[in-house]
Amino acid sequence: MELIIIRHGESEADLLGVHEGRADFPLTDYGREQAGKMAAYIAAKWKPDIILASTLKRAWETAQFLQKATGCELVAETDLMEFNNGVLAGLPREVAATKYPLPPGGRPPHIPIDGGESELEFRFRAEAVFQKILHEQPTDGRIAIVSHGGMISKLINAFLGLPVANETIFPTGDTGFHVLQTKNGRKMIRILNSQVHLES
Repeated sequence: MELIIIRHGESEADLLGVHEGRADFPLTDYGREQAGKMAAYIAAKWKPDIILASTLKRAWETAQFLQKATGCELVAETDLMEFNNGVLAGLPREVAATKYPLPPGGRPPHIPIDGGESELEFRFRAEAVFQKILHEQPTDGRIAIVSHGGMISKLINAFLGLPVANETIFPTGDTGFHVLQTKNGRKMIRILNSQVHLES
């Protein structure tokens, strides 16, 4: 099985300077341009058999570009949504820092943010959707996953079998993609955070 894990393009929240998470902003015009370039590149180099995507607008719209370029099935997967950041969703960062400051030393991983989920709950959700993909998709298939930076990092943590509570982050740029492979019980990271499609 080969997994092509893709982050959405630039969203309106990026320009507004607000916390995104579960705030449901669409792509910007530039984000659509990024998505179009990504879709053309993936279709030519890593054409998937199926696309699974978060239902938040910025990811779903990005996935639609890929679906149009490849002609393959696009399936909504709500568990691929970004971290549920509760009260922070859509708030300007400076307002959030004043109104909901982090406790000294940061929020413990088992404590949920007000109205949202904890880091542990987020990781468990990533583990669950990752296992669902492994068990429900063909083992010889190529699956594209269109999601969000935080979720993508958790999915790679799950792929590598890293401890549930850890501080390892795998950043992903706008429409950046990672290629992960499982074969005969072995795991391989072939590409991390490529944005080669944006270079031309």
